[in-house]
Amino acid sequence: MINDHLLNPIRDHLIQEQETLAVAESVTSGLLQFMFSQVDEASRFYEGGITVYNLQQKIRQLAVDPVHARQTNCVSEKVAEQMAKHVARLFSSNWGIGITGYASPVPEGNNKVYAYLAIAHGKEICYKGRLEAPEENAMAANQNYYAKAALTKLLMCLEQVVS
Repeated sequence: MINDHLLNPIRDHLIQEQETLAVAESVTSGLLQFMFSQVDEASRFYEGGITVYNLQQKIRQLAVDPVHARQTNCVSEKVAEQMAKHVARLFSSNWGIGITGYASPVPEGNNKVYAYLAIAHGKEICYKGRLEAPEENAMAANQNYYAKAALTKLLMCLEQVVS
């Protein structure tokens, strides 16, 4: 489950640039927070995170737009962006990750399995997009799939900013 081949380069980039990271999760339910906590020297770059599952907590804790969140069941690119930006502000971090979606088929998501991921650097969005998980996977496998995709996209963003 731990993706050292992704986490160690992320750590190295953030420490080298003296930057920090915070995470706002819904669909991955703390998996990213767990992964970052397992990295050597995590306290040098990882500020922490928050797991929010429902509409009210996303509005209260992460300042997502309540009208849009209600219309989309909190699963949209815009919600992920707002989560990423606000968690960075909340934890005074340079980087923020926001991820929201469905890990198993549910009627609210048209029985599809997908998530939206956004990565903020300062006030700018470095990455935003929809992640499609294999529908035949179990929920835990989909959560791991999303977490690995988030790490991959974060590493891509870090490499773009440094170069």
